[in-house]
Amino acid sequence: MEAVFKALADGTRRALLDELFRADGQTLTALAAPREPMTRFGVMKHLRVLEDAGLVTTRKRGREKLHFLNPIPIRLIHDRWVSKYAEPWAATLTELKTRLEAEDMTTTNHVSFAAGTAPIAGDTAVFEIFIKTTPERLWEAITDPAQRSRYSFGAQITSDWTAGSDYAAAAGGFELTRGTNVVVEPPRLLVQTFQALWGDDVRALGETRVTWEIEPVGTSCRLTVVHDRLPADANAQLYGGWPMILSGLKTLLETGEDLDTPGSLRHADAG
Repeated sequence: MEAVFKALADGTRRALLDELFRADGQTLTALAAPREPMTRFGVMKHLRVLEDAGLVTTRKRGREKLHFLNPIPIRLIHDRWVSKYAEPWAATLTELKTRLEAEDMTTTNHVSFAAGTAPIAGDTAVFEIFIKTTPERLWEAITDPAQRSRYSFGAQITSDWTAGSDYAAAAGGFELTRGTNVVVEPPRLLVQTFQALWGDDVRALGETRVTWEIEPVGTSCRLTVVHDRLPADANAQLYGGWPMILSGLKTLLETGEDLDTPGSLRHADAG
């Protein structure tokens, strides 16, 4: 976590994260343009620090390299130092701060965004996390119903995990998601269509796609979840639950314990 704190200590790097929060999936050129006279090389050095800390991840799209905000390291800091008793107070105060600042910005003709509802550029959200485990154990935790329910808001997932097969996730007798397993290549790659069903508003957004990529790195695995084909009006209700889900997955595999985060069922937004 030292690398995360170091990365966040610099104002320019915080500004780059703010920019990616405002509009995710930007090129180096787009990120560097508002920061003149800083050179592209200077911006690239800051982005490299953010990538090394896991706060920014990149994806190739054609000939372009896109940069995405990865909120999971910040979520892990929150889970470590914000107790289950303090979180409701912290959440209330930060929401109040955001609301008051948003009202102030509105009066001065600035554009503002509520916490957790930042729009994204294009149709993609990317989340990356390192977990000290093997690809086989990680694949099992993703596809095993008993393990999946422990970090995915209690959702029971059913599927035979073959290419072309269907899957569904439900909790408390209510179906939450359903889709098709498009690509199944254990223990490295799982591509699924994703239809959210937990509310009329997300159901109306239609079918999206989720890709799980597992890459061994030393004695750990890099897990990248790409939620794409998102509609233009998508917000955090559709994809914002991934940081909590993946943090819970990491906690389960590394400690054998469940991530005890208050309000997790209230924010069951993905998975």
